[in-house]
Amino acid sequence: MPSEHQPSLFASDEPSVDAAFTTARRIVLDEHSWVEVVPGWLSGADALFDDLMTTAGWEQRDRWMYTRRVVEPRLTAQYPRLADAPHPLLHTAAQALSAHYGVTYDGLWINLYRDHRDSTGWHGDGASTRRRECVVPVLTLGAQRRFLLRPVGGGPSTDLRPVAGDLVVMGGRCQTDWRHCVPKQTTPSGPRISVNFSASEQAVPD
Repeated sequence: MPSEHQPSLFASDEPSVDAAFTTARRIVLDEHSWVEVVPGWLSGADALFDDLMTTAGWEQRDRWMYTRRVVEPRLTAQYPRLADAPHPLLHTAAQALSAHYGVTYDGLWINLYRDHRDSTGWHGDGASTRRRECVVPVLTLGAQRRFLLRPVGGGPSTDLRPVAGDLVVMGGRCQTDWRHCVPKQTTPSGPRISVNFSASEQAVPD
């Protein structure tokens, strides 16, 4: 069972998004790639977290790793059609993101990291980002976890630590030239939900 969630003092208001992206801070990773951090983009994040914990269609998935199938150390709920998203605020969020970044976000998948033992390894979002340059927004709900990015060929990592309501947006060639992960940690953690917004237009090669 997921660890008990401790509400954030800054995420307990009526849920709404900052359509002006007033706190956005862009980090240039290289000449082709960037990541943008928008602290407190979603106010009232705890209410959305609580709702998704009970209404999202969580599934335990498995995948091939080398020569065998392994169980993914997290739960996932996928909504290829935004119209099927389990909360109206997710529609509002997608509209704000589409208007700001010029990409039509029409689907999403949601990951639940139940505690500090859940994780995802180094990867790029290949299936949903087949264009060389894409913009991929990820909204954090619940507990803080490390979110790391590093070049495909290896090298120092960029270490982000988004809290509830923070938005992380990977842009440019982040999905081809960089990899990202949410690593396991030794320090106990409550559950974290990541809401990943996808665009069918980005799933089609240039």
